[in-house]
Amino acid sequence: MMPKHQFTPITVNRYSTRAERQAALVQIYRQVLERQPYAYERKILAQAEADFLSDKIGVRRFLKILAHSEVYLNSFYHNSSNLKFLELCFKHFMGRAPIDQEEIRYYCDILMHKGVDKCITAILDSEEYRHFFGCFTVPYPRESAYYPSATAYLETQTLNHELIKQRGSVVPTIYWHLLGLNCNAGACDHPEVVETLNPPPSPTADHLEAELLNLLQSLDSAEKAREAAQKLSPQQKAALRSLIR
Repeated sequence: MMPKHQFTPITVNRYSTRAERQAALVQIYRQVLERQPYAYERKILAQAEADFLSDKIGVRRFLKILAHSEVYLNSFYHNSSNLKFLELCFKHFMGRAPIDQEEIRYYCDILMHKGVDKCITAILDSEEYRHFFGCFTVPYPRESAYYPSATAYLETQTLNHELIKQRGSVVPTIYWHLLGLNCNAGACDHPEVVETLNPPPSPTADHLEAELLNLLQSLDSAEKAREAAQKLSPQQKAALRSLIR
């Protein structure tokens, strides 16, 4: 499946001006935090920002400091399930959704047995990250020329375009649409459960009677009448009995 458009990457190097690095910093926060930091968060990140703007550290090093900080962890880790957190890490640092269950299991094992810092480091040190972003390119929503499946395309597009916490902090995108869940309001509901809790209004008696009369008028044999009777709902049968009376 072909992508719709390509994002222009933002890269900084030793020749980049301070203004260019400042623009890259804005894009880093937009990609990773999905917003700009609050005033108190900037105090936490002040030293890392200063080092980045003065060319003491590159993009990948700054990302590690940001991702390991309480600013990032408070936003996406402490109040999320492990699976949702992993999905968000892929969104923020890889620019895509997890490929499959095997990839999820691999990083979930690191997260559970080695901790969140090791898990984030494993993503940022991965061969894929180095290939696409290196040390100086800001991660961005990636669009491949081809996707391994329509599902992979759908998951990446959905994840990269959702707003922060739009679909809650528990069920990953890779699961909610496969399970038929509606998570757009921040909490996941199953349409069939919602319909059970809030059943549609019953048709009126007049409507049922008119429907049954039309049905009876169309029958020209006892055999068709029996077939039709077997298909009647309890409401229709009740209405038919009232007509007979």
